[in-house]
Amino acid sequence: MTATMPQPAVLVVAGTHGNERNAPWLLQHWQRHPDQLAHAGLALQLVLGNPSAHAANRRYVQRDLNRCFAPSLLDDPGAGGADLERARELLALHGPQGRTPCVVALDLHSTTSAMGNSLVVYGRRPADLALAAGIQARLGLPVYLHEADSRQNGFLVECWPCGLVIEVGPVPQGVIQAPICRQTQLALEGALAVLADARAGRLRLPPELLVHCHLGSLDLPRAPDGTPLACIHPHLQHRDWHPLRPDDPVFLDRAGRGVTLAAALASASIPAAPARGSEHGPLVPVFINEAAYGEKGIALSLTHPQRWPVRAGWRTALQQLAAGLGASPAH
Repeated sequence: MTATMPQPAVLVVAGTHGNERNAPWLLQHWQRHPDQLAHAGLALQLVLGNPSAHAANRRYVQRDLNRCFAPSLLDDPGAGGADLERARELLALHGPQGRTPCVVALDLHSTTSAMGNSLVVYGRRPADLALAAGIQARLGLPVYLHEADSRQNGFLVECWPCGLVIEVGPVPQGVIQAPICRQTQLALEGALAVLADARAGRLRLPPELLVHCHLGSLDLPRAPDGTPLACIHPHLQHRDWHPLRPDDPVFLDRAGRGVTLAAALASASIPAAPARGSEHGPLVPVFINEAAYGEKGIALSLTHPQRWPVRAGWRTALQQLAAGLGASPAH
C-alpha cells in the first residue's frame, strides 16, 4: 500500500533569533495548549527556529540564521556551522518537499526598534503580497518591502512558496513583555484567518496595498577603526514610520552637533540617495537603532511609501497555494 503524503501545513517559526524571547514563550504555550491559538482550522507546525541560540540567549551561534537561507550558501558543501546546519534541517523537516511539508512560513520576530506591530515582505511574490494585503485590511499593519539589498539576503521565508515576517517592537533583547506577546498573537491569528479564507476560496482583498519600499540603509558616522562618531539623534529615536525631511537631524555627534538627513545621504552610498524626499516623495525610516543591526552597519533603513493597486493575480496565487493546506486535527 502506498503511504499517503501529508497535506502541507503552515509553518510558524519563533526564535529564529535566540535572544528574541516573546514569540518562543508564546510558542511553548501553544504547543501545550493549542486551543489558546485561533488557528482558523489550519494545520500548523510550531517550530523553535534556533534552539541552540535560544538556549544561550544569543541572536545566533556562529552566523545569523535568518541570513542562512541563500541557495548558494545552503548548497555549498564547504559551508557549515550550527546555524547553517539548522537552516538545512528546517528545510529537510518542513520545507515544501520536507518530511512534514509546509508551503507557507510565518516567521515571528521582535525588535528593539519602535516598529509597532508590522509586517516584512521580501520581494514581490504575488502570494506574499496577497497575504500582506489581507492582513493589512484586517489589522491595519504597516508593510515594509525589503528587496534589492545585496548586503542583506538569505531570509528564512524566502525558501517557502509564501511567507512573511511579523515584527513587533520595541522590546529589549532577552526580555518578555505582555503587550509584545499580545500583538504578536493578534498578527499571527490575523495571518491565519487570511490563509483560511484563501483556502476556502472566499478571500477578499482591499483595492490597494500601502507598502514601504526599501531604498537603502544608513550607518552611523564612524572613525576609520569603526568606532561610532555619532549616535541616533533623540528627535529621531522611536520615530519609525514617520516621514523625514532633508533638514531633519538623524545623528548627533559627541559635541552635540546634529547631522541632517541631507548630509547623511550625501556621504552614503545609497542608490536612491538622490530621492531625498523630492521626486520619490517622503523618505520614511524603519528599524531605527535596532540593537542587532550595529554589526551589519545599519543604524536605520529608509523606505518610500507607495500605494499599489491590488491585482487579481495576487488573490489567485494565494488561493491556489492555500487550497492544498491541511486542516487541523481538531477540525
